[in-house]
This record gives sequence, C-alpha cells and structure tokens, in this order.
Amino acid sequence: MGKIAFVFPGQGSQSIGMGHGLFQEKERAQQIFRSADEKLDFPLTELIFNGTQQELTVTYNAQPALLTTSYAFVKELEEAGIKPDYTAGHSLGEYTALVASGAISFEDAVYTVRKRGEFMEAAVPNGQGSMAAILGMDREALSEVTSEITATGESVQLANINCPGQIVISGTSEGVKLASAKAKENGAKRALPLEVSGPFHSELMKPAAEKLQGVLDEVSFEQAEIPVISNVTAKPITAPAEIKEKLIEQLYSPVLWEDSVKNLLELGVDTFIEVGPGKVLGGLIKKIDRSVQIHSVSDIDTLTKTIETLKGVQA
Repeated sequence: MGKIAFVFPGQGSQSIGMGHGLFQEKERAQQIFRSADEKLDFPLTELIFNGTQQELTVTYNAQPALLTTSYAFVKELEEAGIKPDYTAGHSLGEYTALVASGAISFEDAVYTVRKRGEFMEAAVPNGQGSMAAILGMDREALSEVTSEITATGESVQLANINCPGQIVISGTSEGVKLASAKAKENGAKRALPLEVSGPFHSELMKPAAEKLQGVLDEVSFEQAEIPVISNVTAKPITAPAEIKEKLIEQLYSPVLWEDSVKNLLELGVDTFIEVGPGKVLGGLIKKIDRSVQIHSVSDIDTLTKTIETLKGVQA
C-alpha cells in the first residue's frame, strides 16, 4: 500500500449541523468542541449546530468552526490507528493540517484562525474586494491577464490554483470584474463570481498578514511530526520558523493546490482522506489524477466506512 495524506477543506465547506452526529456519539468530539467554546469565550458549538448558515459563513466564524469539526474527525481516525504520512489543507485547512501534524496545539490554532478571520474581514471594506473562479484557462495566460489589469491600477491576482482549468482570481471588485471579462475574451469558458466577503489570497490581504504576524508571534510552534504541504510552496515543511513564515505569506499568496497534490503523488501518496465537511478537495484531486483512492470523512457513516476500508487494506 502506498502512502496516505489527510487533506482538510477551507472556507466554503461549512454547513449548519456539521459534526453533530460525531458530537452526540463520541466523548472525544465533545471535548474538542467544548474546548473551542472555552478558548474563544464564544458559543461556537451552538452556532455550528443550531445557528444560521449566514452567520456560520462569516469568515471569523467559519474558520474556527471548520477547524474544530475537521479536527474532531482526525482524532477518531487516529484512535482507529489511521495515521497520515503527509497532511495538507486548502487555505484555512492548512491550520487543521498543522494541528494534525503536531506543529501547533488545537487551542492555539482555533484562537489564531478566529483572529485570522477577523483580520481578513477588516483588511478591505465590504464590497470593495471580490473573487471569481475562471474556468478553462491555463495559469500562464490568466496570469498575463491579471498583470495587465493590475498595471491599470486595479489590483487583481491568481488566488487559488485548484486543478487544471479551475483558477480563482482575487482583488479589487473592479479588478476582478475587468479580469473576468478579459479572460473570457481571451478564451476562458466561464467566469463565476464567488460568494466571499473579501479578496482573499491577494496583495490586498497584506494588512491582515501584518496583524496575523503579531498573533503568531505569541503562539508556540513545534517541529511537525508529519510533514505538512505548504500552500505557498507546495512543498513539505516541518520546521517551526518556516511554518510560521509561510502562514503569514499564505494570506496574500496563491494557494498552490494543484501543485501540492502533484507533489504528494510524487512523494508516493496514493490514498487521500478528505477530513471534514464537504467533498470539494476530493473533486479537485480527481481532476488532477483519476487513479488515486479518495475517501471523504464528514460524518459518522463515512468515518466508519473509511476506517473499515483502510483497516481491511492494512490488515
């Protein structure tokens, strides 16, 4: 059997009630959710299970909520003896990957991503920045388009390089609009505006990155026991100083998801477990390589099924 990677979803995968079945059945999960409430001094668990989707989607709520839910599933997989050889996460998901790899404590991570969400929300006044998914265009051609628009004074960059033919751009609302139109003129199939509250992973996030540095300076990082694939470089990292530096850069740099998955494949990974709500990453991985095994762990049923499948293989 080849190597296993745990991959963790980012913002956009949150939904009301996520992790509820696990919380009802597993004491470990209850402890994780309660410790998030305690650390944030905020009823996060109540919001996740009984809040409104709108409230949960606010950046500074979605981030700790996804981290907490995903981590509760990680603990169950660990308990069943399923350990990854590598971890990776999409944007916010990188924090869950770092917790799963032993680089940062869960409590520190949940506090940090709450703050990260607040800083991201505050960096650009609402409505002044946006993001759009550009389908059917390669990154070099799209990069030329964004550079051209940015040169006119409206900042826009590649934000998420997700899989072949799917790239998200981010910047000022006008910049994203102009780049979307130009991309279509230059052969892109579609440009879909995204429902987000800000221009994430663009230069406009630099003020948020400066504030995040202040929070990360207070947090203690350990050597990661399991290599984490950095969004910024798509390479494995384990050293505390480098992890911290990349988390700051991550806020205004593109998420190199396609490159990260390709590097994991080269490192011998043939089994990906998407741990947490939704199936977005599994879908992207399939578009990068159809031959790999993908498991999604998002509720009690999929958790049980994944454990049975993998234990059967390992036995």
